[in-house]
Amino acid sequence: MIRPCHLTAASAIALLLAVAAPALSTPGLAQSIVFDPDNYAQNVVIAARELQQINNQITSLQNQAQMLINQARNLATLPYSSLQQLQSSIVRTQQLLAQAQNIAFNVQQIDHAFQTTYGGAGASQPSQTLVANAQVRWQNSVAALQDSLRVQAGVVGNLDTNRTQMSALVTSSQAATGGLQATQAGNQLLALEVQQLADLTAAVVAEGRAQSLLAAQQAAAQDQGREQLRRFLTPGAGYEPTTVTMFHP
Repeated sequence: MIRPCHLTAASAIALLLAVAAPALSTPGLAQSIVFDPDNYAQNVVIAARELQQINNQITSLQNQAQMLINQARNLATLPYSSLQQLQSSIVRTQQLLAQAQNIAFNVQQIDHAFQTTYGGAGASQPSQTLVANAQVRWQNSVAALQDSLRVQAGVVGNLDTNRTQMSALVTSSQAATGGLQATQAGNQLLALEVQQLADLTAAVVAEGRAQSLLAAQQAAAQDQGREQLRRFLTPGAGYEPTTVTMFHP
């Protein structure tokens, strides 16, 4: 780093005396030189002022150089990025949700299922249809519970990745050399928090789906039970004898 050289008026006078000393010590020249103190003082002041201006320029250049260094640090990008890892975690959770069995997270599929399989047990429906619908509802509940557990397992699997990313981002934030790096580290920490909230939302949604299908299964089973009981208690046409041939002649 350049250090400014400060030269006072006394130093300038000493320098001029050192230069003029040989000439003053010579007998022949000493008689012909006329020393003008006022002119000499003016020259010293002018020289001191010029040196001070040079020092000021050097200081200004140093300040500008430091300002450029600070700007370069503020504009330096963060060398670490967790974007790919966070995107991979979100994609894994999305894939688990997309693999929902039987009744997916789709409004049209849900409406269709509750109009048919989970609909009321009508008097005109055959007993085989009632039994088949009950079997489908049970399968849907079991599949939803499995889906919920798979999503929860995926979220737990992302915890180790999140821990690694958080540690790396905190380290990068503490080692940031400028405002831009600190901001980028903060943004990535916010992105990590959003990814964790997305995992939590997915787990809650999957669990809620499983519980809703269980409740719907129980409600449909109660309705179907009432219909089957009604059919059992309704008197039939009674026994009518018919001719049966046991052996052919």
